[in-house]
Amino acid sequence: MQTAIIFGATSGIGKGLLALLISHGYKVGVTGRRTELLNQLKTTYGNRIETSTHDVQEEATSSKCFTNLINALGGSVDLVIHSSGIGYENPTLDWNKEKDTLLTNVMGATLIYNLVFRFFKSQGYGHLVAISSIASLRGNRSSPAYFASKAFQVNYLESLYFKTKEIPGNQVFITDIRPGFIDTKMALGDGIFWMASTQKACKQIFKAIQKKKRRVYITKRWNLIAWVLKIVPSWLQRKVM
Repeated sequence: MQTAIIFGATSGIGKGLLALLISHGYKVGVTGRRTELLNQLKTTYGNRIETSTHDVQEEATSSKCFTNLINALGGSVDLVIHSSGIGYENPTLDWNKEKDTLLTNVMGATLIYNLVFRFFKSQGYGHLVAISSIASLRGNRSSPAYFASKAFQVNYLESLYFKTKEIPGNQVFITDIRPGFIDTKMALGDGIFWMASTQKACKQIFKAIQKKKRRVYITKRWNLIAWVLKIVPSWLQRKVM
């Protein structure tokens, strides 16, 4: 039986991917901040999952949480999905919102990436999948910390990808998932276009996981937007973002 761990499995993309993993025969360790939501998942999936209440901002407990789930899954893990994240519209640059975003999306995420990479390196195999965002490609006046945090994530993940080439056997994989607008609480702003359902997004993400893609935009049409964002000049970008 294949095993997986999902950080941030109680809602949104993480919850959707949990259902897909279970349907494909995985046993899954799941984390979330709210114990009552984890208990609901336990009621639904029974002994197919192991649960651990965890906030990625709590640096002191992250390593213990990860280790406990590894042990609960039998000592080895094939796949880890990091789906924990927050974001605010914050045009006034309220520091509490900026700090909260950075503590979760930068410090918390980086620690998890680090723990997972080092475990997979010692294990000799494994697949780290991280949910970043198309927001990583450019800045944004309304959500500066969120967009910047996603840029940090994709660059850190690329660095880890380079480091996988140092591991004998070439069996450690990194997949960077860059969603556009998905119908979750993370969708920021009004008048959102090309909004995809969580179900559709998760199906595409799961296919990318199966194929061990290096990076993928979700849904597929966001490849076009990504291309435009990469080439649009700054003078035009600041008029619309």
